[in-house]
Amino acid sequence: MPAFGGAVCARSGGGYSAKPATTTPEEARMTSGTETGGVTGTQDKDYNLIWYVEACLNNALRLENYIEDAERGKDTEVADLFRKAQADSRKGAEIGKALLRTRLSGG
Repeated sequence: MPAFGGAVCARSGGGYSAKPATTTPEEARMTSGTETGGVTGTQDKDYNLIWYVEACLNNALRLENYIEDAERGKDTEVADLFRKAQADSRKGAEIGKALLRTRLSGG
């Protein structure tokens, strides 16, 4: 579960992908720990930060559905839990976006 500055962000739910489980050599190179921007054009630290922000924002959106489900079921305890998790996801996204702004502007 990625964490930054006290804000925790994790993707909720799961899913199946139609993509085969095998990896091409190009994909392996792109996901290896040694990729430094030569293949993707983006340094790993920047990509990782972009991924983190995207994951937090997706999580906040997904949690909105879960909140609505809990409210329909009149389960305020679960709805409150999801609201807190959603707030943490939003906070993580805001922290990540601020870091991205600083880093991508050369600051």
